[in-house]
Amino acid sequence: MSYDLLLLIGVLAATVVLPNLILGLAAGIVLSRSALRAYVFLVFAAYFLMHWRGGGQTLAMRTWKLRIADRSGGVPSLWQLTWRYVLAWPSLTLGGIGILWALVDHDRQFLHDRLAGTRIVFKEP
Repeated sequence: MSYDLLLLIGVLAATVVLPNLILGLAAGIVLSRSALRAYVFLVFAAYFLMHWRGGGQTLAMRTWKLRIADRSGGVPSLWQLTWRYVLAWPSLTLGGIGILWALVDHDRQFLHDRLAGTRIVFKEP
C-alpha cells in the first residue's frame, strides 16, 4: 500500500494539481471541495481499475509479485473490481478496520476483498 501511495502522489500531481492550477490561473475556475473530492475518487478509480483489469496488478503490486484474483483464482469481473475499489475506501478510512479484518479472517483477506469476491494472490512465474 505504501508503494501505491507514492505512485498516487505522482498521479495526483499529473491529473489533479496541474490541471486545476491551469484552470485556476488561466480561466479563474476553482472546483468546489465536493467536486474536487469526486474528481480525485474518479481519478484513483481509473488508475486502480485500469491496472487491476489490465493484468491484475498495480505497478506496486508487480514489485511484490501480487495480483488480484476472484475466489477461484481467475480474473475478476469489472463489477468485482469496481466493488473492491468502492469498498476499499471505508475499509481504509474508518481506522483501517477493513485491513485489520485480515487478522481475524480465516483466509487472511481484507474485508473489502471478502465482500467483493476478490483476493490477493501471489502471481505465478
